[in-house]
Amino acid sequence: MAGMSALKDRLRTDLTAAMKARDSLRSSTLRMILTAITNAEVAGKESRELTDDDIVGVLSTESKKRREAAVAFEDGNRPEQAAREREEAEVIADYLPQQLGPAEIAEIVSAALEQTGAAADGMKGMGKVMGVVQPQVKGRADGAAVAAEVRRQLNAG
Repeated sequence: MAGMSALKDRLRTDLTAAMKARDSLRSSTLRMILTAITNAEVAGKESRELTDDDIVGVLSTESKKRREAAVAFEDGNRPEQAAREREEAEVIADYLPQQLGPAEIAEIVSAALEQTGAAADGMKGMGKVMGVVQPQVKGRADGAAVAAEVRRQLNAG
């Protein structure tokens, strides 16, 4: 069994620092993240230590939940709750890999289209392309944005 994840160590260290600094936003967000990681570790038949990659997956999920909640609160006319969700998402973003911009996503998608030859399949090629693109963008781009770009390029082709 390999040692603890460096990312998990960093989250724990930063939680301690945030608590000492009485930074309630950061400490509550990091506590939630560490709980989500622990839940992921004990989910399934046997508990396991998550790798940094697994943790990036957990962080991406948590980040997405915050974005979706922020939109829901905006729509429900609760701006202070929406702001809180966005602030939490910003804290989480500090631990995610640098996010890809639209141009980088477009580049990865067009390379995948060439590689799979899926452009000829139209929308039927979506799954094939996503299968190639997903591992390359994991934790670095929102799945919905990637899927939208794949759709755009398949329709353009």
